[in-house]
Amino acid sequence: MGKLTKNQKLALEKIEAGKIYTLKEAADKLKEITFTKFDASFDIDVRLGVDPRKANQMVRGVVSLPYGTGKQVRVLVLCSSDAEAAAKEAGADYVGLDEYIEKIKGGWTDIDVIITQPAIMGKIGALGRILGPRGLMPNPKSGTVTPDVAKAVKEVKQGKIDFKVDKNGIVHASIGKISFSAEQMAENAQEFINTLIKLKPATAKGTYLKSIYLSSTMSRGLKIDTKSLEQ
Repeated sequence: MGKLTKNQKLALEKIEAGKIYTLKEAADKLKEITFTKFDASFDIDVRLGVDPRKANQMVRGVVSLPYGTGKQVRVLVLCSSDAEAAAKEAGADYVGLDEYIEKIKGGWTDIDVIITQPAIMGKIGALGRILGPRGLMPNPKSGTVTPDVAKAVKEVKQGKIDFKVDKNGIVHASIGKISFSAEQMAENAQEFINTLIKLKPATAKGTYLKSIYLSSTMSRGLKIDTKSLEQ
């Protein structure tokens, strides 16, 4: 193990071993122990009591965070010409179709979200090998394949994110910035957890929220009291 820095030592001194936090307590503590010179991300990791190998226990969804993510999200809209003006007005960074499909085929993926229309998906299917591994493939379940592309753009820009459980049964997401107030951080986390609870599969048995940790970029994870969160 490498030598701890001065800030890492300070952070460790502020963390009580074995303590379980409320969302607000954890948010307050993270602001105390984060010493990055940049505006660190505020992250959540939730281990669920599901078996992702079973289709009826796959947890996937979207959530609109009350205070957004604090991140500038670059949105590409692939749409028909009659929807371009509305997409641009809604705040899309890039709008078009064939020219952007060709750019992506050439390796361009300098974007965070792609939104498209159902009728356009046939053209985008060939991009799956490029977009899939980067998590950029539009999907109806995440609201990125929709007839109303302008509405989807507004929601993404305002803090809507999509998530899904990984093969280990863990959901990870960045849900804000350390520069947010502790109250804003806690409310974003609560909204994310509420959404997970609503998505609990009927076939999931036993404890659903097995563990929750909040952290910031490069900080230790703080364990959250799940008993007060799961109804």
